[in-house]
Parts: sequence; structure tokens; C-alpha cells
Amino acid sequence: MPVSLAEADTGFPMNIVQATRSYEHWLVKQIPLVKPDLREKHKKMAEAIFPFLRATFYRWMQLWPATCPELARAPRVLAVGDLHVENFGTWRDVEGRLIWGVNDFDEAYPLPYTVDLVRLATSAVLARKERHFSIKIKLACDALLGGYADSLQQGGEPFVLAERNRWLRRIAENRLRDPVVFWARLDALPPIPRIPEAARRAIEHLLPASGIKLRYAHRVAGLGTLGRQRYVALAEWHGGRIAREVKGIVPSASLWAGFGGGRPQILYQTLITRSVRCPDPFIHAHREWVARRLSPHCARIELQDLPARRDEHRLLYAMGWETGNLHLGSPGARERVQKDLSRRNPRWLLAAVRLMAREVEKDWEQWRK
Repeated sequence: MPVSLAEADTGFPMNIVQATRSYEHWLVKQIPLVKPDLREKHKKMAEAIFPFLRATFYRWMQLWPATCPELARAPRVLAVGDLHVENFGTWRDVEGRLIWGVNDFDEAYPLPYTVDLVRLATSAVLARKERHFSIKIKLACDALLGGYADSLQQGGEPFVLAERNRWLRRIAENRLRDPVVFWARLDALPPIPRIPEAARRAIEHLLPASGIKLRYAHRVAGLGTLGRQRYVALAEWHGGRIAREVKGIVPSASLWAGFGGGRPQILYQTLITRSVRCPDPFIHAHREWVARRLSPHCARIELQDLPARRDEHRLLYAMGWETGNLHLGSPGARERVQKDLSRRNPRWLLAAVRLMAREVEKDWEQWRK
């Protein structure tokens, strides 16, 4: 069984408070942390169980191998790791088409394919507890697994939100980020005079032209990476507004948890490049920074922004399919994963989700205390 760095030092399993302290101690050795943002993260972790799940992938990678040991031995792919139902959004591809899919790969790492499916399904279950979803647990698992298996079988296909995926476009464009509101929120961010030199270079790499006058601001966003440095550059260009964001990244928390034993490399860009995907030309990961374009159409879709009337089974099926799109980027994954899936009990995902949801709930209750 994998042993985390702190457990190797003490010989005893950690609780959630000890695990968080240990992970953040490891993290600060990799990159600088913003203490006020970290305190905000801790506060949000106590507010509700779904944000708690999003914020604690490091803990997941401690609990999951021990709770589902057989699944932890499944064939490996280059996985998202920190996959959940709010890790989906939209962007514009090189042709200007609106694309939907997974939009965050901070924790990308070679892991059993099962970890993405179990974590994604568990997130749907926990979101259901907060009334973001109404679909029953078994149906949610069936939808995700059905989409995943079909994606593998058919070789995957990206979600271009035009003629063939108009139903998903309606979901993605529900209240789609009113430009006036979007830019007002960015304008309200606290300005800062400068940002780290490497972060500045990462942003300038994605600008449409050189010499654009930029205004920098500090941004607080996300949950899993809340506490890391995150900056936004705002500018006027050819009669309109543009924005770029840059945030600090480190190797996956899977390494801290003792799962993998591989080299401490950042695989954000690798997963984007390999997968079945219409990539965002305005996203670039280099060393300890990842930069991306921000706009009303290039952002994560939050559960609260989903329309009240939607086909949840169809949406979760699409999330499962997109997971397959990503796993297909690993050489030989299709055959190995399909063979493994064919021998599993049809309810293996449901059983694993129930176990992991229980573990997350126990951790959350302890954290709240």
C-alpha cells in the first residue's frame, strides 16, 4: 500500500488535519504560498462537503488506495487525478469554435484509470447532497461509465458546441457569463504593481501582440490550488478587453501521498497535447507556471450556473465520454482498459463511490470540528 511522506516519518496514519498540515508543508517547499488565501481555503473546506472534496485531492490520494485497493491496481493512464463535476468548462479552439471539456490538469499523473471515474462519480454524489444534482446515485454511475466505455470503443471525439452538441451548448451558455458582469469582477480585483518575472513571461507568451500595456491584479479562485500564487493581467487591445491568468503549479499531490514513485514532473501540458481534444491555443504550462486566456466564454462552468432544466443523465454521460477522450491519449490505454472493464462487476463503480463518499464525509465532519 502506498505510504505518504508524513506517514513514512511517523509510522502512523494521519487524520485530515495532520494530512493537510503535512501536505502544505510539502507544498511550500515547492512554491511560495499566499497565507491569506490559504486561510480562505481552510474556511471554505468547512462550509460544505462538495467544496471540501474539491480542495483535498491530496487526502483523496491517501484514502483511495487504502479504501479501494483492488481498483488501485488497475491499468494506468495519464489521468486528470483531481477530476470532479466542476472541472469542466468552455474555451475557443484555433478555429474560434466553442469547445466543452475538462479544463484543469494541475494534478495530471500516471494513475489507474479507475481513480478519475471514482472521483468524478463521487463528486456527483456529494453535489447531489447539496441539491446541485437530483439524479440517483446508481443512474449517475451508469451514465458516467456508459459514456466512458463508449468513448473508448469509438476512439473518442471532442465536444464542439455547434451543430452536433447544441443541447450541451445551451447548458454551457446558460447565463453565459455576461461580459459586463465578467469584466466588472476582474476590474474589482486588487491591483498590484508587478508579478514574478517568470509569471510575467508566461503571460506575455500568450498575448496577441508585443508592447501591450498590462495592469496586474491578484486573483483568488479555485479550491484545490487556492493558496498558490495567482495573477491576472488586464489590458485594452483593438477596441476591447483582454485578460490572461497565470498560477503556480507543482508536481501532483500523488507524489506526496506516496502513490506512483515516479519522477516529480509536471504533466499538465502533456495531457492536453496527447488527448483526443480541440485544444485551447491560449493555454501554456511551463515549469512552475500555467497561463491561460480568460474571457466570458473561456472559463470553468460552476454548478450554480447550470440551468434548472437539464438532462443530468446526458450531461454525466458526456463527462464520462470526455474522461475517455483524455485517457485515450495514453499509448495502449484503449485495449488495456477495455480488457479490465470487461471483467468487472457492472456495479463496481457504484460500490467504490459509496465507500469513498463515506470516507470523505468522515473527514469533512472532523475538519468542521
